[in-house]
Amino acid sequence: MSDRGPKDLLTRTAEDSRCSGEGRFSLPCAFRCAGEGIRYAFLSQRNLKIQGALGALAVIAGFVFRISQAEWLALVLCIMVVAVAEVVNTAIESVVDIASPEWHPLAKSAKDAAAGAVLLASIGSVACGLIIFVPHLFALI
Repeated sequence: MSDRGPKDLLTRTAEDSRCSGEGRFSLPCAFRCAGEGIRYAFLSQRNLKIQGALGALAVIAGFVFRISQAEWLALVLCIMVVAVAEVVNTAIESVVDIASPEWHPLAKSAKDAAAGAVLLASIGSVACGLIIFVPHLFALI
């Protein structure tokens, strides 16, 4: 085993999968690592904070309008798809920054495609939100 410090224990390496004959990364450590990844994305990405705030507003609107179970399902899925896309985008950006510290057209394309995935998820979520909430808003008029 290498000489890694306590903070490095939250980072899995190929060596970890084979050390001590265990062949597995512990489940609690896997959850800690996943939590750290989500935390990093949330703290470092302005857009994830904005998307989180908009998602929270949509949830509040869901309670106010007493949306149906199917509408809740669609709303939760939309919020999660956008959040997942943003976290994956953050991971891709980080990997590209390590692999290509200098500007490269393929690095740009990778980052643009990852950001495009977030945009597509966001557009779909806005469309779904309109489908859910516009009828409720018209019912008030």
